[in-house]
Amino acid sequence: MSRDVPTDADLRARVIAGCRELTRLGLTYGTSGNVSVRRDSSSLFVSPTGMAYEALEPDDVPLVTLDGRSFGRRRPSSEWRFHRDIMAARAEVGAIVHAHSRHATALACTGRGIPAFHYMVAVAGGADIRCAPYHTFGTQELSDAALTALEGRTACLLAHHGIIAVGADLPAALRLAGEVEGLAAQYCTALALGNVELLDPRQMRSVIEKFRTYGRQDLTDPALRAGGEDLPSRGA
Repeated sequence: MSRDVPTDADLRARVIAGCRELTRLGLTYGTSGNVSVRRDSSSLFVSPTGMAYEALEPDDVPLVTLDGRSFGRRRPSSEWRFHRDIMAARAEVGAIVHAHSRHATALACTGRGIPAFHYMVAVAGGADIRCAPYHTFGTQELSDAALTALEGRTACLLAHHGIIAVGADLPAALRLAGEVEGLAAQYCTALALGNVELLDPRQMRSVIEKFRTYGRQDLTDPALRAGGEDLPSRGA
């Protein structure tokens, strides 16, 4: 296999590392979260159901195919459907994180998404982060609702449940889950303080456009002159 293509063992190890990172970051507790990574155009590795993350071994991580078959010695997460359906619908998604993080879950338990109270809401791809309506965990109805809430977005909340974040790879999905939890904490605090003013659609369109090039090191700012890599002397 090409060195550029990760082995199945590598991908299973990434799932385990992602599960443990969810706990380390305080985004989930116990076995309530789950993680998946794409294997190829027709299958993905998903964390197993009901197993302590610290006890996981690579062979504990099952493979699920897009046509609904599971391979391996363990059963996949009860939420395998939305992992499978999101990857089937979104070819750009290489990893998915689901967590019951504190503040995002608190908002979801009131049926709230995260509106444009702060421009960083655009980190999930749009002017808000939607909350999908409640359905029983592990059902096709929940998966369908999640897909709708994720249209044009890379994250959503699930009513009375938690959060989904997707990314091109697992580090991106984990970062986004952390960003959304941070935004949820800020929004909860703002709600506690009183009336929350929202940015208007024009303002958010401007932010979303700027996010298209956010973090790009290959672009220049016309208002900023390049001074080279060597630092000037102090006081210069």
